[in-house]
Amino acid sequence: MTHIQKENVTHQTKPPSTIGAWSISEAQVPIVTSLSKQAAYLNKSLLPVYWLAFLRPLLERLSHSVDQTFSLCIPPPNVTGTLHLGHALTVAVEDALVRWRRMQGHRVLWVPGCDHAGIATQTVVERRLLRAHGKCRQDFTRQEFLQEVWKWKNEKGEEIYHQLRRLGASLDWSRACFTMDPDFSKAVTEAFVRLCDSGLIHRSEGLVNWSCALESAISDIEVDSEELSGETMLSVPGYENKVEFGTMLTFAYPIEGHYGEVAVSTTRPETMLGDVAVAVHPDDPRYQALHGKQCRHPFTNRLLPIITDSMVDMELGTGAVKVTPAHDHTDFLLSQRHSLPRVTVIGGDGTMTHPCGEWLKGVKRFDARQLVVDALAERKLLRGKKSHAMTLPICSRSGDIIEPLLKKQWFVRCDKMATKAIQSVEDGQLEIIPHFYTKTWKNWLSSISDWCISRQLWWGHQIPAYQVELPNFTDKQEEQWVWGRSEDEARQRAAVKYGVKPEAITLTQDPDVLDTWFSSGLFPFAMLGWPEQTADLQRFYPNSILETGSDLIFFWVARMVMLGTELTGQLPFKQVLLHSLVRDKYGRKMSKSLGNVIDPLDFIHGVSLERLQEKVKEGNLDPREQLVAMEAQRKDFPKGIPQCGTDALRFALCSHKMQGEDISLSISEVLSCRNFCNKMWQTLRFTLGVLGDNITPVRTLEESTPLSSMDRWICSRLYSTVVQCEQAFEAYELHTVTSALYSFWVHSLCDVYLEYVKHVLVRQDGQVASSVLYHCVSMSLALLSPFMPFITEELWQRLQPFRPGAAAQTSLCLQSYPCSSQLAHWIFPDVEKDFLLIRKVIRVARSLRAQCGMTKEKPAMWAVCSPSQAQVLLHFGSAVWTLSRISNLHIYCPLEAENLHSVYSPPPKGSLVGVVDHTCQLHLHVQSGMNIDKQILQLSQRRDKLVSKLEENLCRVQSPHYLTKVPAHVREQIDSKMSALQQELKTTEDQLSVLQQTQAAE
Repeated sequence: MTHIQKENVTHQTKPPSTIGAWSISEAQVPIVTSLSKQAAYLNKSLLPVYWLAFLRPLLERLSHSVDQTFSLCIPPPNVTGTLHLGHALTVAVEDALVRWRRMQGHRVLWVPGCDHAGIATQTVVERRLLRAHGKCRQDFTRQEFLQEVWKWKNEKGEEIYHQLRRLGASLDWSRACFTMDPDFSKAVTEAFVRLCDSGLIHRSEGLVNWSCALESAISDIEVDSEELSGETMLSVPGYENKVEFGTMLTFAYPIEGHYGEVAVSTTRPETMLGDVAVAVHPDDPRYQALHGKQCRHPFTNRLLPIITDSMVDMELGTGAVKVTPAHDHTDFLLSQRHSLPRVTVIGGDGTMTHPCGEWLKGVKRFDARQLVVDALAERKLLRGKKSHAMTLPICSRSGDIIEPLLKKQWFVRCDKMATKAIQSVEDGQLEIIPHFYTKTWKNWLSSISDWCISRQLWWGHQIPAYQVELPNFTDKQEEQWVWGRSEDEARQRAAVKYGVKPEAITLTQDPDVLDTWFSSGLFPFAMLGWPEQTADLQRFYPNSILETGSDLIFFWVARMVMLGTELTGQLPFKQVLLHSLVRDKYGRKMSKSLGNVIDPLDFIHGVSLERLQEKVKEGNLDPREQLVAMEAQRKDFPKGIPQCGTDALRFALCSHKMQGEDISLSISEVLSCRNFCNKMWQTLRFTLGVLGDNITPVRTLEESTPLSSMDRWICSRLYSTVVQCEQAFEAYELHTVTSALYSFWVHSLCDVYLEYVKHVLVRQDGQVASSVLYHCVSMSLALLSPFMPFITEELWQRLQPFRPGAAAQTSLCLQSYPCSSQLAHWIFPDVEKDFLLIRKVIRVARSLRAQCGMTKEKPAMWAVCSPSQAQVLLHFGSAVWTLSRISNLHIYCPLEAENLHSVYSPPPKGSLVGVVDHTCQLHLHVQSGMNIDKQILQLSQRRDKLVSKLEENLCRVQSPHYLTKVPAHVREQIDSKMSALQQELKTTEDQLSVLQQTQAAE
């Protein structure tokens, strides 16, 4: 694709672009003279301002042509930082759907929002305070620290909204919500209280994922799994030296009252201080005699029963398993079945606790590991150590090794809600797209466990539950709790519950905050004003659709469905559309430590390598990770990232199949879409020139009846493209829409129709052609508008002075989206089918001209074909001459048809032959001065390729099970292909013979 030359795109009749009462002067909408200036214009904030100041109020007053609503929320990004390409994909997809529905006349609501991101935000602010002031969180009171968080949020929180605007997101900014806003916080409190009242939230002791560095429980999604192939040394926060992982240690427990022992294996020897039993499989013959016996713990002196359980894997390790219920999820379940005690030996700060004994109390867990191994060796109980492949759980926020700890926390009972969520999908009330996720949905929800919603943080929604202290109550072991929408309500509830006066009760609010996923799970209805019955809630709930990344199906989507159904009595949305993950060009997940996380604005505006490196240094990576990330950037972006513009980025993202494989995005793809934008500018410049030279005004769409074969073809192609867009949009297959639109604009409109119509307009009156061209361009811009809102708006505005009929809408996004019913008079399927032959003929004709080195000459050619093909060639005669760049096409039919009058004599002997298909050939008479040696070489190479293809197909046809296993229609296709290959091989060999004879004669 060539770039626009640096010349003004001007037109003598072009007025200022007037949009309603708001006029954009020429100073505001400059004539674009080059690609760089186009990008500069498209990156200005004119359109977002236009949207906020004018279009949104107009849309609200607009009467909707369809009595339907289309509502959704943007998955609220973390307020902590900036958007990455995964967010950009979400925006591109959702905005395309929103703009499409809006242009269809639906009442559309798309709500923006941000999540307070408890752990992520608190971690960022803590690091900031440590760097800036040398202080940690504990140096502040809770209120002082929260003031620092709010200060940081107010400084940085608007950055994400700025990015969303730059991406062209047509969100309803008047309804933007933050999960810590007062109204949203009220909804969170209401949800907690209601779920407690219904018994779905309870407080109990259970194992949680614990980050010792954060001293908090964390959610499953914040746990990364690192696969270790064997012995590995890793850096751990809080330790100067690297810690060894990926080894299996075997040690022995002496059997009480016997001389024997039981050997057990573990990857975490420091937890053996918390062992309360040894488990073996009941059918394991090695331990039959030990059932019911006891072992003596060498350090605590506890007696450990030897129990039997079928969950024990006889093949793993020694077949005997140490049971540590307070530090292992599997052992915790085993302790419930066998009524075993639970001894916590690692505290929340990662140090060993009092039950370990004075020799280990207060020692950091991984330092204690080596002390335990040394002590076992000293007592001659160590039996071996070997490398062992394992999966290590790591906190994504702190890099710390996750420690399963037993904690009293608030949990949500999920089993009954999960059953309803499964049923909603099976009954068809909720549709998950792609449908293959339905099985995953059922499998995960069928085995769901209670959800821990307590987080030991200061930033977030403090749990509205209060520990009750009653007068004269002496049992300090038993916790007593109440909950309420306020402390006063909780006090009244406690007074009723315990039968005492309110003023006699002392309440202490739980210092923990709720899991961020709990509040974000309320987003579809809390954003609309729930628990109040607002007009928005009544009009737009349930939402029409939830679109998000497939990695959030459980952590967010399932929880929204469960909480929404329970709290509102309705599903929060009717459809779930899941897109794939965006990866880098190597297929790797985006990670700051890999240096492959790219700010979408860097694609839009362009960025130097130096600035990319500066961003890494400004981030929160430790120095070692910074070096790795910067080296990766130098390798992948040696010259930085070129300026591509918003439209190119959005179109590139939507061009990927999002329902299935992960998306690997490269800079070259976005640059290709930038070139497409350039092609659109070129097309409009040509169209404006045609329209400006035409004295007769453009006809309306209804009046534009194509007469010539080429006009009919392009009109029918547009109709077919509109049908494709309709069907693909309804199926949410946006890659099919973008592919159809790109194919029409580039391969049909530009490569064929414009090249043809240039010559037509010179030779004859172009009134019909100019009307057809106008409607093709105008309608294509409307079709592209949901994906490329900036460039399509600009180009569409430039067409408006030529619009036929009534005055135009003020903006393209207020136009109706094209539908196939508008083009019912433009359906010519036979013409489209016939033109397939014409395209092949043109391709072969150009190839023959290139073989002969004819760059400027327009030779005559002969077509040897069937009568039906001759009719098509005659019908499209002028198109063939024009697009093939030949002076004439002589048609010869070996089987002459009676009604075929324009039949010529056979082609001259010694002509070069190009095969169109097995019944059609093009002949070009060999000219003197042609480079025969070069042609012989090219034809010889072509012959070798044809022979190879024929042998490949012949091998398949001659395989033993060809007739029985290959379907009949596939065999027909193969036979037809072989026939064409054989015909082309014969023709190629004939051409070679002719050229060799000519060469010999010379």
